[in-house]
Amino acid sequence: MNGPFKEEYWKAALKEIETLEAMDAWEVVDRDDSTMNVIDSIWAFKLKRFPDGMAKKFKARFCARGDQQLEGIDFFETYAPVVQWTTVRLMLILEVLLELKSKQGDVTCAFLHSELDQEKEKVYVEMPLGFRQKGKVLKLKKTLYGLRQSPRAFWQFLTKAMTNVGMTVSKSDPCLFVNERVVAVAFVDDILFWSRDEAYITELGARLCKEGLLLEEEDDAAGYLGVDMTKTPEGYLEMKQTGLIDRILEALGLDSKLATNKWTPAEAKPLTRDLDGEGPQGSFSYSSVVGMMLYLAGHSRPDIAYAVNCCARYMFSPRLSHEKALKRIGRYLKATRDKGLILKPCHGLQIDAYPDADFAGLYGYSKITDSECVKSRTGFLIEVSECPVVWVSKLQSETAMSTMEAEIIALAHCCRELFPVIDVVTELGNVLGLDTKDLGCMHVSIHEDNAGALVLAETIPPEFTPRSKYYAIKTVWFREEIQKRCIKLHKIDTVEQLGDIFTKGLTRATFEYLRSKMMGW
Repeated sequence: MNGPFKEEYWKAALKEIETLEAMDAWEVVDRDDSTMNVIDSIWAFKLKRFPDGMAKKFKARFCARGDQQLEGIDFFETYAPVVQWTTVRLMLILEVLLELKSKQGDVTCAFLHSELDQEKEKVYVEMPLGFRQKGKVLKLKKTLYGLRQSPRAFWQFLTKAMTNVGMTVSKSDPCLFVNERVVAVAFVDDILFWSRDEAYITELGARLCKEGLLLEEEDDAAGYLGVDMTKTPEGYLEMKQTGLIDRILEALGLDSKLATNKWTPAEAKPLTRDLDGEGPQGSFSYSSVVGMMLYLAGHSRPDIAYAVNCCARYMFSPRLSHEKALKRIGRYLKATRDKGLILKPCHGLQIDAYPDADFAGLYGYSKITDSECVKSRTGFLIEVSECPVVWVSKLQSETAMSTMEAEIIALAHCCRELFPVIDVVTELGNVLGLDTKDLGCMHVSIHEDNAGALVLAETIPPEFTPRSKYYAIKTVWFREEIQKRCIKLHKIDTVEQLGDIFTKGLTRATFEYLRSKMMGW
């Protein structure tokens, strides 16, 4: 083992083996290659950091090579859900709105809680490097990290433990657990708890420990999955990822004070494939930077969602123009490094959706031989109590033949995200004792260049013409839901359409106005 932290990682490896043996994770057996499918094992070393980038903990994880497993022999089902960030943001909004208490918990050696079915799944693994014995292998009793079935097995164990202590699995999110006192969400082994009284959370944690869940309680929800959550002096929550922004700037070489700032993340001119342009010249990994930016845009910085999505489309064949676009986003992040998403809910529960579309936005900029130049872009924002919960910016998969059709496609996509949000809000409202009788009267604000899209969206039977009939048929499902849920559609001015920030590059004045309404700064 080499490197500047070899001693810290070796100590972590010794602790890992001691923990696994104490939990009776395996038994040492003689090797027999004729009857065993012995898979390799590896060490995974990781330095966990605080959201600001400072070192938090050195971890060593003994893992199995799950890619060498054989389906039907040593694994069967593998699907395992994690909590949606929509649900997390929604609970953070309710935390501010209702002044809830929060706690964070981390499950120690999470995957080792669940046992393998010894009758169906016989898994043999090479002994760990540094601890190997000649002619011996490990026969696993517990689901080791790296096995394909491990995430699913732990989710089943966690769900059973939660139900045993009186929690109910949400119908809308399988990783949301509720009862009349506590609400919990789980992203694999990272769990967040909310309650009106902190004593209820402590009591629930103690009961979960009795169910065999090794839960390590931490402080309130100040940092979750790399997102720093800080309380403002006014009592609001601000979600920031300054540590991730610093890593992005370092990767792009923009961490110098000499690097100039930009005040919008994208130019007004759309980013094209640019096949005839110069090849990449940057010394950074384009795909790595895009990956970090996608995580940032999806969690705390919706203002860069459009620009990052445009760059991500060319991740596997970037040109010089794409690198320049990526650096522009970096310069914008440098100028706004200390900013984040401020959750400042208004009084009461209300849901607003802002779907928008940019019809054939690449046409006239890309080569006509590029089939995607005629694609329209969908962008929308869904807010709960005037706080962003869901945002999307992406090219439409089908080719719209008119502005109205592009808007209808965007509205249909928005509704697919909106209806589950309404269901979760209703469910949580009932659990937390809120008045949810008026939650059916949601306001969906829509800006349309063609007023016919509004008529087509909310009228039953639909008032379509022969020119719109072919795509009106596809929209029947959400028209019926709009009527059933008593959702109101409003026409708003272009300058107030928050979805516009997800469909195209804007001028600085327009961008900053929409950003202030969406993010609070």
